[in-house]
Amino acid sequence: MKIIWLGHGSFRIEISDQVLLIDPWLNGNPMMEGQDSDAAIAGATQILVTHGHFDHTTDVVEVSKSTGAPVSAMYELANTLFGMGAVEGAGLNKGGTLDFGEVSASMVPASHSSSMAVDGAPVYMGMEAGFVIRGEGHTIYHSGDTAIMADMDWIGDYYKPDIGILSAGGHFTMDMAQAAYAARRYFDFTTVIPCHYRTFPLLEQSAETLVAGLPGVDVIEPQVMTPITL
Repeated sequence: MKIIWLGHGSFRIEISDQVLLIDPWLNGNPMMEGQDSDAAIAGATQILVTHGHFDHTTDVVEVSKSTGAPVSAMYELANTLFGMGAVEGAGLNKGGTLDFGEVSASMVPASHSSSMAVDGAPVYMGMEAGFVIRGEGHTIYHSGDTAIMADMDWIGDYYKPDIGILSAGGHFTMDMAQAAYAARRYFDFTTVIPCHYRTFPLLEQSAETLVAGLPGVDVIEPQVMTPITL
């Protein structure tokens, strides 16, 4: 399995027979400047979207069109993206599970907000979400944009993820100290990858606090377009 950070909350996950893109944001993403955007999305088989904010949806429709990869997201958001031309995957809700070949993705709660600009006005896009992805004997929890929440208790207990991809930049999501607390209290990760940080000066720029707060856990600070092989 290869987990490849595309900056901010965007990821490419090469797992078993699938290439999953999560919230692919390429144009206007400061972390992707000078990077090979074509390589970032090449061979994509599915696109998962956690919520409607611009830094998660700006490029979804065009990436879907160019790769042919179907989009799956919260029901309201999915139908909006389909109406804009995205290849239709599934509109689902929390608790739903999708099977893609040898990989599955379950939608789980997050605690954030979700809207998207439609004709210049913000429109509610259903609730925000995270995903639990299973394949190759691993279970990945991608938190989406979220604060600490009690739902993490059952997510950790029920799915037992060994890999955590956690929003940890602060201001809009958990910060590094909060992400470390959530990981310690609710999960038993062997590997944690922070995201939604370093993009703007407003966000945290280092994962040192996360590393210090999770002794015994392999905390990997991702580098854009550099595969993390697990």
